[in-house]
Amino acid sequence: MTPHFVTFSCDGRQSYGLHTGAGVIDLGRDFPQWPTLREVIAADALKQVFKAAAGRAADHPLDAVTLDIPVPNPEKIICIGVNFPDRNAEYKDGQDAPPYPSMFIRFPGSFVGHGADLIRPPESEKLDYEGEVVIVIGKGGRRIARADAYDHIAGLSLCNEGTIRDWVRHAKFNVTQGKNWDRSGAMGPWLVPFTHPAQLDDIKLETRVNGEVRQHDRTSRMMFDFRYIVNYVSTFTTLVPGDVIVCGTPTGAGARFDPPIWLKPGDVIEVEAEGIGILRNGVADE
Repeated sequence: MTPHFVTFSCDGRQSYGLHTGAGVIDLGRDFPQWPTLREVIAADALKQVFKAAAGRAADHPLDAVTLDIPVPNPEKIICIGVNFPDRNAEYKDGQDAPPYPSMFIRFPGSFVGHGADLIRPPESEKLDYEGEVVIVIGKGGRRIARADAYDHIAGLSLCNEGTIRDWVRHAKFNVTQGKNWDRSGAMGPWLVPFTHPAQLDDIKLETRVNGEVRQHDRTSRMMFDFRYIVNYVSTFTTLVPGDVIVCGTPTGAGARFDPPIWLKPGDVIEVEAEGIGILRNGVADE
């Protein structure tokens, strides 16, 4: 059984544990020395926590818990832009594939967990989706060699990197304000431990809106692979346990349709990747 570690809230308390399919085993109360999954990851203790769940039934049914983003309050959430060949072509600027990745940061409060609604603000109707694979750093480091990059990944998750498109274009040099609206994106549903390169090297990534496939690609086609991303990012900043890197979305976001198709209240977005799971969210107005 592949462990599915979750961070959840129940009865006014946040904890972490294992998603069993029918409910959640609360393991946070067993390990007070590690208040959140971030500390579990830093202690390299995911296996220890998993063993504590052996033979136990769920403590809470799924309808009694709220799933939060898997790693609460990470030090860094770093997002990689324009990382699939067709995404580069979407810009129609005549430029070849870039030599280095585009990057920006997001705040934890800009994400909700699995099952929650993305929030469309009154300032703009142009809420868009971007399905992406997430890697979570386990062992920190600086100037991590590509050959060693996978040794620094603790787990995998999914992201709907929701974006307010017109606010991305407000300034000349950045996208920060379009990428950080409160509760505009989602992350989850859980953290899957990373144990083998096959979990990342060539997996299918797909985004569906109301059941319609909008994005579909494979990670083997990424212009900057996961090893490169860890190497490149760690060149300019020290990665620490629990850091989250969102690794890029395929072509097919709503902005690229003619006319564009923006998310609206009542829509259901699913981001799915082989071996990781399905992140599902609705949409509501603020």
